[in-house]
Amino acid sequence: MSTEVTPSGPGDTATRTPGGTAERVAGLEHRRERAVAPGGPRRRGEFSARERIERLVDKDSFTETGLFVRARPSGPDSRRPCGDGVITGYGTVDGRRVCVFAQDSTVFGGSMGEAFGEKTVALMELALKTGCPVIGLNDSGGARIQEGVAALALYAELVRRNVKASGVIPQISVVLGPCAGGAAYSPAITDFTVMVDGASHMFVTGPDVIETVTGERTTAEELGGARTSNTVNGNAHFLAADEEDALDTVRDLLSYLPANNLEPPPEYAPGHAPAGAGLDEVVPDRLGEAYDMRDILHAVVDDGELLPVQELFAPNIICALARVEGRSVGVVANQPLHTAGVLDIDASEKAARFVRFCDAFGIPLLTFADVPGYLSGVRQEQAGIIRRGAKLLYAYAEATVPKVTVVVRKAYGGGYAVMGSKHLGADVNLAWPTARIAVMGAEGAVGVLHRRELAASDDPEALRARLLDAYERTHGTPYPAAERGYVDAVIAPRETREQVCRALRALRGKRAPMPERRHGNIPL
Repeated sequence: MSTEVTPSGPGDTATRTPGGTAERVAGLEHRRERAVAPGGPRRRGEFSARERIERLVDKDSFTETGLFVRARPSGPDSRRPCGDGVITGYGTVDGRRVCVFAQDSTVFGGSMGEAFGEKTVALMELALKTGCPVIGLNDSGGARIQEGVAALALYAELVRRNVKASGVIPQISVVLGPCAGGAAYSPAITDFTVMVDGASHMFVTGPDVIETVTGERTTAEELGGARTSNTVNGNAHFLAADEEDALDTVRDLLSYLPANNLEPPPEYAPGHAPAGAGLDEVVPDRLGEAYDMRDILHAVVDDGELLPVQELFAPNIICALARVEGRSVGVVANQPLHTAGVLDIDASEKAARFVRFCDAFGIPLLTFADVPGYLSGVRQEQAGIIRRGAKLLYAYAEATVPKVTVVVRKAYGGGYAVMGSKHLGADVNLAWPTARIAVMGAEGAVGVLHRRELAASDDPEALRARLLDAYERTHGTPYPAAERGYVDAVIAPRETREQVCRALRALRGKRAPMPERRHGNIPL
């Protein structure tokens, strides 16, 4: 007579003799009930790991994998709850397949052990084999100390799968509690990270350790809270008000993305075409006066809807997902409201990563340029503006998706080149009559070119005014660039949506083979 071990509670076992089919089925149900029981109390106001999944995926669509997986025995603590602190499985979001894992903070604090890691890695492999997005709901204290090197090994295994999946399937991380130590590196490699204001924390070293080692006092919120990660260091892409908002953000994000790199993004019925007549008055007559670039974007994309990415980080450049005639586009635009839309280190890296994501998943790029150039200054130079600013140049030059650029106002110096210029491989370049495409602005150019004349003049201010006017009439227009074919057309602002739609339609069958190589060497 054989015996079988059946859990009678989290970490407990009871031995009984199996009977016929009915009893075995009843035993299965008993095991399931015990397996899904909470491992312990959860933080006030938060959803359980299973509730989070239920709120993310379509009703009754989730199929769990690895329900009966148990932790490896380790040390004096012999508790081995089913699932080992992570729920894995697959389901649908708006009818489209996804793979999901949710870390359970009620089991060993959501820490990663060997079995926990193996379940997550297996889910990643399933997502790769089936070509669907993978979503991680992170709530973990880090590596499970009592399992030693095995826990560390699985972090590396997970990161290896993140890298393997990069550019193949969309990867989205949602941080719903702590995400500390080695656990923080996997979200950093995924495509998008969503954090909850006041609840999420992501850092390598906690504030207690930092104070012990360096004597510096800080808080978890200052170190790697959701707001810090969205505004200061750029580790996160979306700031959610609460868990419901975070999961809604994921669903919204998925609606713009293809299932994998071999499938096109989802297509919807064309949205409402915003009225474009007001665009003729958007750009102020005075060159130094700011305006909101979002007013232009809302008048071009379907229904005026944008999904901003890293909206609170490097606000001098806008990165957003949108739709034009029902098809996804990635929008990159300078924002004159913030430091005149200048390109600094943070803006360059933010936009470069977004451009590369869009290129990896076949999402056309729509660029709006109003840029005075790269930011100068000792701090930027010492922090590596040359190397780090070159990332955006590399990203645009590398991208093979359809690329359409609209020059709205300033396009000076290196800023002109990097913001989707013909010379980096843009397919269709349009310019408004207000565009100024030149090496530099009139003030700087006149000061350099006519320094001696101005110094010798009896009335330098009158001479300066005449020289500025002459420069603006010759170099301060889009027509020299149009004469050379660097701009395909100069258009009235109100025609922008129509011209963008035509360009994107024409480019749908674009082919742009690249030289065979292992991969390029972006200036990291």
